[in-house]
This record gives sequence, structure tokens and C-alpha cells, in this order.
Amino acid sequence: MRYPLVELATAACFAAVAWHFGFGIQALLGCVFTAYLIALAGIDLDRQLLPDILTVPLVWTGLLASLWHAGGAVPPVSPRDALIGAAAGYLFLWAVFQLFRLATGKEGMGYGDFKLFAAAGAWLGWQMLPLVLLLAAVVGAVTGIALIVAKRLGRGVPIPFGPYLAGASWIAMLWGGPMMDAWLAAARLG
Repeated sequence: MRYPLVELATAACFAAVAWHFGFGIQALLGCVFTAYLIALAGIDLDRQLLPDILTVPLVWTGLLASLWHAGGAVPPVSPRDALIGAAAGYLFLWAVFQLFRLATGKEGMGYGDFKLFAAAGAWLGWQMLPLVLLLAAVVGAVTGIALIVAKRLGRGVPIPFGPYLAGASWIAMLWGGPMMDAWLAAARLG
């Protein structure tokens, strides 16, 4: 049952990407990014692992895709924004990991999360990283709390963060621009 559902979800996501970007290099690159995100989310849900064999090539393909930057919409973003995004994505979650470990003596996330966030930065540019992190953190926290309240998950049981990063990255790829514009407009009014 799971296999056809994943295939159907992938086809629907590909259709949404093609609908959003039209047929061309942006849609092709968007589908590549989508396929990786779906695979990584599924693996992390099953194994609590984001394997280097997928995360590292995803970072590099995002950086290489930036060479086809035509200005404006994502993907791809400019090479400069992709490079800064990859570095900022990795380093930000690495710093959070280190601070959490210093404060609690525990590891709060895996190294694969750093690499997936770096890949999001490479594909979407550094400007989208706050949105991706906010979306992933909010949905992850709400889901975790709901699972604890429903007694389907015990306290202290790790929850994979990769699926939330993957979903937030996909949303940011398609609708991140308008979402960031709305966020910035609200911040100016407030």
C-alpha cells in the first residue's frame, strides 16, 4: 500500500511543480529537488537517518543548478545566494546542535539535518532559510506535542526533523516568495 501512495504523492508533487513553473528548466530542477526531498523524508521517517549518499549530492546539485540562474524565481537561485545558503544552512543548524549539546549534554539532532538544511540553502538561497526553518520547527513542534498528548509518543523519544525540513523546503520552493513578502510586509506594519 505504501509504495503506490509514495508514487502517487510524487506524481502529484511533480504536477504541482510543473504547474507552478511551467515546462522548462525550472520545472525539471524543481522535480529533481522534489524527488530528493520525498526520498529523504521517507528514509528519515523509517530510519531516523538522512544518508550522505543523498544529502551531499543534493547540496552539490543545488549549487550546480545555480549556474542556470535566469534571475527572479527559484529554482535556481544565483550562484552567490546558493553558496551562501549552503554554508549558512549547514552552519546554523550545526551551531544550534553544539549549543544544545553544551546546555543539555544530549544531541538534539543528527548531522544529516545540517546537510539537508544546507541543501535547502543551495537550492532556495539563503533568503529562504528563515522561512524553511520556521515552517519546519512549527509543524514539527505541533506534531510532536500532538503525538505526546495522544500518548502515541513518549517524552524523550526522538522525532525525525528531516521530513519537516523537506516539506518546508518544498513549500518554500513553490510559495516562498509570496510568503516572505507577506512576512516582511507584516513586520513593517508591526
